[in-house]
Amino acid sequence: MRTRIMLLFLASAAAGILAAQSPAVVKRVPVSSTSARSGAEMFNNYCASCHGVEGSGNGPAAAALKKAPADLTQLAARNNGKFPDLAVYQAITGDRYSAHGSAEMPVWGEVLKSMDGSSNIMVSLRLANLTEYIKSLQRK
Repeated sequence: MRTRIMLLFLASAAAGILAAQSPAVVKRVPVSSTSARSGAEMFNNYCASCHGVEGSGNGPAAAALKKAPADLTQLAARNNGKFPDLAVYQAITGDRYSAHGSAEMPVWGEVLKSMDGSSNIMVSLRLANLTEYIKSLQRK
């Protein structure tokens, strides 16, 4: 029994050492086009890798970041129960926070503009639908 415990301890220690030696890396890939009508599709393509599919900040790329991604499900709770629509909209575009507060976080405003030939109507539609989708992720 004592030998098994010691082996488990050594295996855990070795795994920890290996993980520390090979830090996770965020793979950068070209942005794929999505439907301007689907906030869910945009979120899954652009946000979920860091924020997680449910928006709680546990996406597969989160471990590679120096600063943990925000838990987007708690935005309303942190704002006295009211979802901060304008702040989220501006965070996505980069108007409110430079790169969402971290150089690791991409500003999606320019990316969204590039998809529809800088059509202001389509960019506004994308931003509104993505913001609404994030609003739908709020935990009660």
